[in-house]
Amino acid sequence: MSGFDVGGRLKTLRIRHDLSQRELAKRANVTNSTISLIEQNSVSPSVSSLKKILDALPVSISEFFAGEPTHETKVFYRADELTDIGDGQLSWRLIGARRPDRSMSILHERYPPGSDTGETMLEHEGEEGGVIVTGVIELTVGDEVQQLGAGDAYYFDSRIPHRFRNVGDRECVIVSANTPPSFSDGGSAKHHG
Repeated sequence: MSGFDVGGRLKTLRIRHDLSQRELAKRANVTNSTISLIEQNSVSPSVSSLKKILDALPVSISEFFAGEPTHETKVFYRADELTDIGDGQLSWRLIGARRPDRSMSILHERYPPGSDTGETMLEHEGEEGGVIVTGVIELTVGDEVQQLGAGDAYYFDSRIPHRFRNVGDRECVIVSANTPPSFSDGGSAKHHG
C-alpha cells in the first residue's frame, strides 16, 4: 500500500456513501478509532480488516485500489501496470483491476518469510487455484494442512475456511486465479487467501 493514500480513499468513499465514521465502524464491526486512524493514515490496516470495512460500504478491494473502472479492455499488462491490493507486507498484484465486467481474478502473490493471511480463516464464494513459483507456503483448507513448494499447486472451493502462511526462510511467490472475482469484486466476499 506504500505510496497509495489509503486513508484519503477510504474517507472519500465513506463520504460518498453518506456514512459517518461511527456508522461505518458499526457496520464493519470495528471501533470508531480504527476508522479514524486509518483515515488519518496513522495505521496501515491488514488486508482482512480493510476488507471487512470495505464490505460494509460495500466496495471491492480492486475498486478501492484501482479507482474508478475504465471502459478500455486491454490485452497486455506490463509489470508496473498491475494493481497491488496487498497490505504492505503481503503483495497481491491483480491483473486488469479496472477492466469492466471481469469474471475472474488473476493474482501474482508474494509472501515474505513469516507472513500469513491473518489469524482469521478466510472464506468467500467461488473457487481458487494457484501454482507455487518459488519458496514454500503452508496452506490450510478446512482441517487439511499441506506445505507446498515450487511447482506444487492447489485448487479448492473458497467457501471452505482457508489460510496461507509462509513457513520458509525466503519469499514465496504464487500465481493464482479465482472465480467469480469475489475477493476483488464482490461485496459478499470476506477475503481472498
